[in-house]
Amino acid sequence: MNSKNIYLVLLAVLILSSCSISGYLPAGEKLYRGADITINKSKDIKESTGAIKSAIKLATRPSRNKFVFGYPYKVWFWYVLGEPKKEKGLRSFLRRKLGEEPVLSSRINPTASAENIESLLQNLGYFHTKAKGDTIQTKNYIQSVYTIDLMPQYTLNDIVWYNDSSHLMRLVEQDAKNSLLKKGNPYRLSDISLERERVDQFLKTKGYYFFNPDYLMAYADSTIGDHKVNLLLYLKRVTPEEAKKVYQINSITVYPNHSLSATSADSMANKPVDYEGIKIYNNGFYKNQLFANTITYRADTTYSSELQNNTLNRLISLGAFKFVKNKFDVVKDSSSANKLDVTYYLTPNKLKTAQVALDGFVKDNNFLGTKLGVTWKNRNVFRGAEQLGVRLYGAYETSLVDSLSGNNNLRIGSEVSLSFPIYVIPFFKIRENNFYPANTAITFSYEWYRKRQFYTKQFFRLQYEFIRKTDEQTQFNFAPVSVIYTNTSSVTDNFLAELANNPSLAANTFPEAVIGSFFSYSRHSPYNEIKNRWYLSGSVDLSGNLAGVLLGAKEYRSKTVLNVPFAQFVKFDFDVHYTRQLFKKTDWANRLQLGIGIPYNNSRVLPFAKLYTIGGSTSIRGFNARGLGPGTVKNNALDQNIYQLIGGDYRLLFNSELRLPINNYLSGALFFDAGNTWTKDTILFGPEGKLTGNFMKEIAVAAGAGIRLDATVILIRFDFGVPLRKPFLPDGERWVIHKINPGSRSWRRENLILNIGIGLPF
Repeated sequence: MNSKNIYLVLLAVLILSSCSISGYLPAGEKLYRGADITINKSKDIKESTGAIKSAIKLATRPSRNKFVFGYPYKVWFWYVLGEPKKEKGLRSFLRRKLGEEPVLSSRINPTASAENIESLLQNLGYFHTKAKGDTIQTKNYIQSVYTIDLMPQYTLNDIVWYNDSSHLMRLVEQDAKNSLLKKGNPYRLSDISLERERVDQFLKTKGYYFFNPDYLMAYADSTIGDHKVNLLLYLKRVTPEEAKKVYQINSITVYPNHSLSATSADSMANKPVDYEGIKIYNNGFYKNQLFANTITYRADTTYSSELQNNTLNRLISLGAFKFVKNKFDVVKDSSSANKLDVTYYLTPNKLKTAQVALDGFVKDNNFLGTKLGVTWKNRNVFRGAEQLGVRLYGAYETSLVDSLSGNNNLRIGSEVSLSFPIYVIPFFKIRENNFYPANTAITFSYEWYRKRQFYTKQFFRLQYEFIRKTDEQTQFNFAPVSVIYTNTSSVTDNFLAELANNPSLAANTFPEAVIGSFFSYSRHSPYNEIKNRWYLSGSVDLSGNLAGVLLGAKEYRSKTVLNVPFAQFVKFDFDVHYTRQLFKKTDWANRLQLGIGIPYNNSRVLPFAKLYTIGGSTSIRGFNARGLGPGTVKNNALDQNIYQLIGGDYRLLFNSELRLPINNYLSGALFFDAGNTWTKDTILFGPEGKLTGNFMKEIAVAAGAGIRLDATVILIRFDFGVPLRKPFLPDGERWVIHKINPGSRSWRRENLILNIGIGLPF
């Protein structure tokens, strides 16, 4: 902030300060300035009381107004703007955004707050702690003052479940090894409440449908000495008999065409079909097998909340139903005691949808453009909740970078995808009851790509993939069949002229087939772990292994499939993210990526579609994509224009970023990026790009700062990166920190890189 702005802020503060708030306050009222807390620790307490003071503040209600330089500016706005005449008018809007309702002295009750503090600390195990509350008043303000005489925190000693020999309590006792209450832990009432809920959930998986955590009681004996507590947990005597009974499933009924406006379920169908023990009121719109596959339990089995939740989630995840509702009814027939009738009401989603989208985009390779796409979807194409999607698109892209100007590209493509909510494996049928349904995806796509100055390429892709999500955090992907075919046509004289000077450019136009498979695994931390968040993934990508064995491939492009040379490689990828919350909304995010591609026999380099790239808005932000690597290669304008992709067979990338909040809509970032790519062979980029034992000396390093605009539905990112180490410079001259000169226009043009992106970089 420059001196002029500082003077303006100080002037505004003086003006506001001169406007005393007392003139606006009701008669006899003062404005609340907050609470001052003093903690007198017992001599037995050694640990810091900072966390305790933070917890106490939650009990000192109400919270005070916001102050700047000791002045309640928001309250001033509240009074100056006045009561709006219209609820949705401009004054109402300004009062909500700029103002804040005053917290007046009449709302302050330090005696009651002191009692709340004592209760809070009692629940945290600080027994016999005393709290006193008082107030201090000045002309315009009132402040509450609390003095806490803090006693030592009690810890858990013996934890015993009283066993009354019932089946229910025997189950609870057997499951005690999973208890949240452990000997030596601090006594906390919240832990006891969580343990009751855990036991309740456990019993509901064992058939106790009507059980409730309130039926469990805990008795704490704090008289045993040494600041320890014995816990006795038991079942209340007033527990209803129905809560002590194990319930069985009597029948399962499904209404798959339920209308929210229907007066009764019977109006939707006449006769049910009994299929694998499930009564289905179907009108033929869905296959009965769909519900047999999705519902994870059957009649005459013990009720389980786990299986019930699995079924609900699987029905919702199908995507075929807009609303899913279930109901449990106790069977009234005395011959079917302790049994439940289950009914599912499913409201179908719209069967067919079409969507047209016009998008603008900025790519990592410095191209920007526009894309028009049309998508059509059928959510029940074979009556088994299979989803068929057809997408057509066209895109035009150009670059504003001088070295890439004139090299405009045109893309026209289509994609057909078919998704099944089961594992589609010939001659095999797999029945599974996971929380998420199985998923088999078959995708075929075609793209026509015109690189205007040089050539036209066609890409064909076929993939057959199984997706298994075991829980919210874990996913497996396995594609036994993954085929990519590319060919080139309409090669221009410009390209042929460049090819005469550099024969390695011919690799851009070679036809090639990638015939392989891949497997990937990913897992992330649960969302409720706010302090530390992590994500890890790994994958293996194979191509041409079987074909190579059968055809005896030994030399580069020596063997073909359908007259097209096929790629042979093994590719390993590892990706680890770790984010730690330092303060509220302030995160320190880190990422490490390692990619290893090993082309062999029929291949000397990875196919262009599989090459690792580096640089750009989600990588090393001090370098443009296509302008960095592999190795010590410095790509000129022609390289950036003519190559399909500039990258390598190996990649090492590290990112670290400090994310800082500004307000609800803006945040800032400071980042550090490092890495590079390398090739296994010299065929594309010569010896400068090849991986050697000196690869650590070829690491690119960049740093910078960014601004992120959170528009709720989308996050727009602007990152300014500066190179700190340039691997394409001679050894010994690669660190360029000492050359940083923001005042130089030529330095800014060459080194200050603006990256525009959607979403976070990692």
